[in-house]
Amino acid sequence: MEYSAIDLHLRHSQIRIVEADGSVVLDRRIPTSQEGFASVFGGRPRMRILLETGTESEWVAQCLEAHGHEVIVADPNYALMYGARQRRVKTDQRDVAALAEACRLGIYRPAHRVSAEQRQRRRELRVREQLVRVRTQAINLLRAQLRQEGYRLPSGSAEAVGKRYAQLVVPAALHQALAPLLDLLAHLAPALKQAGEAARAQAAADPIVQRLMTAPGIGPITALTYRATVDDIHRFTDAGSASAFFGLVPQENSSGERQRRGRITKAGPPVARSLLIQAAWVVWRQQTGGGALHAWVTRLADRRGKRVAVVALARRLSRILYAMWRDGTEYRLASVPAQTSDV
Repeated sequence: MEYSAIDLHLRHSQIRIVEADGSVVLDRRIPTSQEGFASVFGGRPRMRILLETGTESEWVAQCLEAHGHEVIVADPNYALMYGARQRRVKTDQRDVAALAEACRLGIYRPAHRVSAEQRQRRRELRVREQLVRVRTQAINLLRAQLRQEGYRLPSGSAEAVGKRYAQLVVPAALHQALAPLLDLLAHLAPALKQAGEAARAQAAADPIVQRLMTAPGIGPITALTYRATVDDIHRFTDAGSASAFFGLVPQENSSGERQRRGRITKAGPPVARSLLIQAAWVVWRQQTGGGALHAWVTRLADRRGKRVAVVALARRLSRILYAMWRDGTEYRLASVPAQTSDV
């Protein structure tokens, strides 16, 4: 059986094919395209191919699997996989040689490959997130330009910013300068409304998302994002590993009798982590409905401060959501809050 590795890049990738004894069959650079991979791997006997996870990895893996090969998408953070590479000299040829050796010897840690359904959901959520970010930036710029001329945009929801701007009487020159921003906001409104309606419809049709939304502070966007990010709950051995995946565990540098813990690692998906922290703020602010969680975070805030307590609550929420999904149960420790976030 032959073994292969690919060092993926945007335009060209380095490939290497070796025999079971390690002898090199092929080592060259090819275009990163379906045609390029077909020219090398099409028609060859079934082999194991190793490549690192990245932006290009999933479609490349599917392309190679269509040619009948076994594809391993590996975690690049697994240092042992690069044991044959010298750290002082890094080239694509050395990288692919180390990967090919790791493939031949089985020294790799497979990364989780997200299902097609959740990849599509991630894509839709990211598009919505970008639209929200563009709207926020446009509103902030609108506010700043008005303030420079002594005007104040009344407070209110982002959806009604156009109506609130219409209440102001501004000079014609200023209005003309701000017109492109207003046009942008007007065009974003229907797209964001459609994205929000689609997200609510997806949340209503997914029993797992519905279950996650019974937790305090968890709205449809947070639940959908958690669902799409995790994809398969059984990829984590326990709730602690799930919270570590979201980067919500403290950094630690302990040895012997010395124990030092710092801020959270912030590893893993930043959007999901941010939404969990927003959900924790919702639980913190609500006076009723948070139940035991609100009481717990309040006591912790008295000892450690509000910000530390809210991050700790986000970590606890990530573990609660993990347990609810794993066990197939709704939130039972407290009643569903009267007000939850829209995200």
